[in-house]
Amino acid sequence: MTLTDPPSTVAGAGEPSRGQLFIGGVWRDASDGAVMDVVSPATGRKVGEVARATTADVDDAVAAARAAFDSGVWSRLSSRERARILQRAYTLMRERTEELAQAESLDVGKPITFARIIDVNNAAELYEFYASLGHHLDGDVRETTGNTHAYVKREPIGVVAAITPFNFPLILSSSKIAPALIAGNTVVHKPASDTPLSALIIADILQEAGVPDGVFNVVTGPGAALGDHLVGHPDVDKVAFTGSTEIGAHAAAIAGRTLKPFTAELGGNAANILFADAELNAAINTVISAFVFNSGQFCMAGPRLLVERPLYDTVLGILADALPHVPFGDPADAGTVIGPLASANQLEKVAAMVDRARAAGARIVTGGERADLGGGFYYRPTVIADVPNDAEVVAEEVFGPVLTVQPFDTEEEAIALANSTPYGLASGIQTADLSKAHRVAARLDAGITWVNGWALLDPSVPFGGVKASGWGRENGPEAMASYQRTHSIVFNLETGASA
Repeated sequence: MTLTDPPSTVAGAGEPSRGQLFIGGVWRDASDGAVMDVVSPATGRKVGEVARATTADVDDAVAAARAAFDSGVWSRLSSRERARILQRAYTLMRERTEELAQAESLDVGKPITFARIIDVNNAAELYEFYASLGHHLDGDVRETTGNTHAYVKREPIGVVAAITPFNFPLILSSSKIAPALIAGNTVVHKPASDTPLSALIIADILQEAGVPDGVFNVVTGPGAALGDHLVGHPDVDKVAFTGSTEIGAHAAAIAGRTLKPFTAELGGNAANILFADAELNAAINTVISAFVFNSGQFCMAGPRLLVERPLYDTVLGILADALPHVPFGDPADAGTVIGPLASANQLEKVAAMVDRARAAGARIVTGGERADLGGGFYYRPTVIADVPNDAEVVAEEVFGPVLTVQPFDTEEEAIALANSTPYGLASGIQTADLSKAHRVAARLDAGITWVNGWALLDPSVPFGGVKASGWGRENGPEAMASYQRTHSIVFNLETGASA
């Protein structure tokens, strides 16, 4: 791939940035030679090309993964041998931090400092964490009635389709690839069509680390055609999906036709509950970071702020004063905190939702407009007040740097408001009363709840959704379990074979 801005952004060992597909351990063009543009969200300009795969290419990738799995070249390695290879991948990711960070920043519009510190660091630690689990994979012996002996093996499922969205390409792919690989599976990865670059670098890293040919494959291209074909492929044994609730439901229906296991981390619309007894300065910092991180393109963002009524006007005033001073602009600038949205389509969606809220009578406390910064997809951080709970901008996931603020009077009301949407991915509580924090957290419909902070994530701690936010978990040993099947083996000791 020839880049026009800047030339060294994704160049690296083995030139994975050439934009080809990675199938069966070989870099190759799409079967029909088609390519698609890579566009920088910071400028709106084309910066390169990657292969636009066909369904025939997906078939080839699945066939390569199936052949590799059936051969046992990976699945029958000891888990410790697989762990050593994943540990080498971790080391290589650390060595290529700048390359990965630049690719993520160029592709998604992430501030470069965050891409280095958060995205690359978290992704690398996932490979390290699952490598550590690989030294302890085992089964169980079960006590049984009668003269029998039973044990339970944990085995890989087979070929895994890993489908990831545009907002955290590196982290969300690693949260699937690492546990799938350590469990002994083979993988076909389909990254989001808008953000394919880091997936190609990871393919190069895994090959250099020693992952055998065919065990990991990458197909880049349009999500609808390729994703549907991959999910429904009869030789795919499990699907791991992250994306919107609407597309996740569609993909789950396709997977259901062949009864394959399906895990999904879907949309979110988290409430952040700010009680009057919270330490206000720390709480405000948490509130801001919860909704502007990654320009609000975060399934576990905190776009709904619920404020105990005595603090309502005070908090709105502080946010109005503070947000215009949060560094906003070019993601290549080391000081930038809020960069552009990832695509022109996402910018249009966010702007339209805010415009409809304004037209319906909501009060725009700050922001509420696009920013003309060199042709990029920028939207100013926005705070909206005086909105009813059934307003679109409250009830639906905006997926941009937009915060709605609602007052509440009682703990019961706060819990009811927090649980009032169809989503249940994340939630937050800001309070100095730890008894209250425990009490409220136990009643929130969410896969993860943060107290006096936000996005406190670790590879060992699982997260995932309830309700319309999906099922299954990312991270932790819980995620690895979803890439394994149990196989019970029972001996009749009365008629067993002689030694």
